[in-house]
Amino acid sequence: MTLVLNFDLGTGGVRAGVYDVERRTMLSTSEFSYSTTYPRAGWAEQQAEEWWSAVLIAGRDAVARCGSSDIVSVCVATTASSVVVCDKESNPLYPAILWMDCRASDEARATESIDHPVMDYSGGGDAAEWLVPKAMWLSAHEPAIFERADIICEALDFINFRLCGEWAGSRMNAACKWNYDSRNGNFVPEIYEALGVPELQQKLPQRIVPVGGVIGELQSKVADALGISGPAIVAQGGIDAHIGVLGAGTVAAGGMLIIGGTSVVHLTHLQEQGDVSGFWGPYPNALVEGLWLVEAGQVSAGSILNWFSQKLFGLDEQGHSELIREASKASAKNAGLLTLDYWMGNRTPYRDADLRGAVLGLSLGHDRADLYASAVDSIALGSANVVTVLEQRGVAVDHIVIAGGICKNSLWLQSTVDALQRPVHVAYDDNLSLIGTAVCSAHALGIFPDLISASEACAAPTREMMPDLQRAKRYRDTMELYRSATGSLTPVLHALSARQRAGAEK
Repeated sequence: MTLVLNFDLGTGGVRAGVYDVERRTMLSTSEFSYSTTYPRAGWAEQQAEEWWSAVLIAGRDAVARCGSSDIVSVCVATTASSVVVCDKESNPLYPAILWMDCRASDEARATESIDHPVMDYSGGGDAAEWLVPKAMWLSAHEPAIFERADIICEALDFINFRLCGEWAGSRMNAACKWNYDSRNGNFVPEIYEALGVPELQQKLPQRIVPVGGVIGELQSKVADALGISGPAIVAQGGIDAHIGVLGAGTVAAGGMLIIGGTSVVHLTHLQEQGDVSGFWGPYPNALVEGLWLVEAGQVSAGSILNWFSQKLFGLDEQGHSELIREASKASAKNAGLLTLDYWMGNRTPYRDADLRGAVLGLSLGHDRADLYASAVDSIALGSANVVTVLEQRGVAVDHIVIAGGICKNSLWLQSTVDALQRPVHVAYDDNLSLIGTAVCSAHALGIFPDLISASEACAAPTREMMPDLQRAKRYRDTMELYRSATGSLTPVLHALSARQRAGAEK
């Protein structure tokens, strides 16, 4: 057996798993949660120390459950742009700014004025969620914290430092979120200078390691805490959803992985650089050498459904399941509602952090099932809108794999397939990021010559789902309303977003 320990740090908690590379089998998994606070509208924060405690607890439990302490590699995937501000020993100086936090929307708009070829990789500007705009916000609004910080990094870098004592950024995160030149392998100081944060470059991890590379050796004290008996390497991972591409086997151009959870991420590759305006990328060499990664997504998805079920309707998990059954019946009768899925702004294709959610067409005859069904429709339409616009840009989408929490919500899953209006493949295993990190370890250990062959060998099995033709037609007709309402309401939603920010600052 060749056992590797893998971690996926998501929004609500960490999942750990021990994978046997030789048998292509996940032997054990364990989970541990941590909390999120929302101090102001558009803000979301976590505590980095809670991440680390959760890693140790879940990791030790996964190792104990697998029946062997002989782990030879550890690899981590995390949410992207969950930003840590700390000293050089990794002691946090400020709450971790979570990926979904959009406080840096003004700073993100400022990045659109930078004229540099590397900015083309991110579509001409950064999103409010990304590390660079958040660092700009810290410099402007928390200058003392920014000045004290030795390190401004991602959750991935923080956890990897705790594992092996080495500061090293992932080429994936650097390419996708830091305006790093992944084609030539260097930082671009003139970008940070033009944005007014020239000090940022020296605060980022200076060593950049490609996905599947070796960062260093697991520290003995950490091995003891995890219950690992022998020496182990720490392999470089990356962004959780992107690493899931390796677990899904959709690396080749024309393949797309859609992961639905708190948010939705759409990932695909191009053979060469192309025009994907309105999206993020294409990024050269971000995941694998020689391909261009395109990233799209919806910032709010499962979080909207939880907002309805928990905050509005006060339901527990069992109540949420019953609501899904009720909404499935409501969805079949079409209650004439239209919801816009912009609770925390829009990632793509509008790239607008100041859009906000809306429910249109309400009457006194509507009930909670109608509201929930319409929210599901909006998320499904948002996913279909992403794919449609990508195809209009000339991106081939020939094979779609869907994974994540969406697979546990039958209404959301079927609605997405119907809105996409094509067959899709649904992953049986919801541990794609854990499988993907195992692929990274397998490559780092030299078991496979490259990430693509490792991915092909270890990819999770799938089942095919077909769209319902009648519902697919309804979604096709409703898409026109979805796009029209977005365009018409954008000024109103921007004004309301500004009021939210102003109210939060009082």
